[in-house]
Amino acid sequence: MNRQNKSGETLQNPTAKPKISVLVSDLSKKGAGRWGGGGVRPFLLSQVLKRLNYEVEILGFVFDDESNVKASFEGIPIITVPGKKYPQFIQSATSLMNQMTGDIIYAYKPKPSSFGLALLNQMKTRRPVLLDIDDWELSWHGGDAWQYRPPSIKQLGRDIFKENGQLRYPDHPLYLKWMEKWIRRADQVTLHNQFLQKRFGGVYLPNGKDTDLFDPTRYDPETSREHYQLSGYRILMFPGAPRPYKGIEDVLIALDRLNQPDLRLAIVGGSPYDDYDNQLMAQWGRWIVKLPTLPIQQMPEVVAAAHIVVVPQRDEAAAAAQFPLKLTDGMAMAKPVLATRVGDIPTILADTGYLVDPNAPEQIAQTIEEIFNNWETAQERGQKARERCVQYYSFQAMAEILSGVMAPIAESVQRL
Repeated sequence: MNRQNKSGETLQNPTAKPKISVLVSDLSKKGAGRWGGGGVRPFLLSQVLKRLNYEVEILGFVFDDESNVKASFEGIPIITVPGKKYPQFIQSATSLMNQMTGDIIYAYKPKPSSFGLALLNQMKTRRPVLLDIDDWELSWHGGDAWQYRPPSIKQLGRDIFKENGQLRYPDHPLYLKWMEKWIRRADQVTLHNQFLQKRFGGVYLPNGKDTDLFDPTRYDPETSREHYQLSGYRILMFPGAPRPYKGIEDVLIALDRLNQPDLRLAIVGGSPYDDYDNQLMAQWGRWIVKLPTLPIQQMPEVVAAAHIVVVPQRDEAAAAAQFPLKLTDGMAMAKPVLATRVGDIPTILADTGYLVDPNAPEQIAQTIEEIFNNWETAQERGQKARERCVQYYSFQAMAEILSGVMAPIAESVQRL
């Protein structure tokens, strides 16, 4: 593979691994930057690539708010550019592409603002493009049934030219639908669950957890509960952003049914998308403890405070297309995990957790009682969950798969 020195001379180094640019559509608080980096898919990919001795950089846009990520994460440089609506987005995109120095572009999500730019760059530079898909983007808008049908030519004009016109947003559903048709142009596709693999093909690459960081032997649960003012309660924990399809309401309905005053649901981080948190607090505030968004390095200490980690996804397309990171948070920390039979969750947990039907608060209530009434068994099951996480859902397990994905592409770059 060729490199250039400071004088611009071409250097021959056929054994060096190529550099990889991980291109992210949104690094704002509502996007992949919501945890400040680390726990979200593009940061997982980047950390694993670094472990495989690739040089890595992360690039992305920041829409609407200040960047929630630093200039680097775990030694990986992060480059951000303010995101704009069309037509100003063209200038933002040009700025980002000019700073992209990777020999391989790894686009996160099939969006115009990531995969679209990677394909444009490929036309110009012939750099290989990988695509990672961790959500079915159209599921947020009604799935395949969604259509853009303006009632008139006049409305179409408004959508294009007005300041807040729909079609001025870079990742409008119309453009997402178009991008799905271009997925086959990627040199390789990686995905993290069976739903997405059946829809788009590609290589199954489940989310890995840093099981050295998420190591329960490094934390004392009671000390963690004291630190986060959770002492004296039996804590159910949801370490993520609540949204209706994630089933938090079903857990809260179950707590109403149990009506045991020492039970609490700790929600870590809250929703950056809307006021759904406030709606939950208005109806079920007596059961809820809200903890702030915390950096990934602090999350193991927080999860250590939980008695049970809950992942109560509802049976909806948006949930089926996800690999809930909170699932492996609980597994890695050897916690009893109470989850629903949605998507890949039963496969991931296997017999190491507690599964109930989706949309079934009564089953959640029964299972909470079962766990606490048989606490020693629950602890043993949590330890088995930890072992399963290390074997199948750790950084090492992720690296083994990703190494095989990258090798032929890196070889093709080295031959150029």
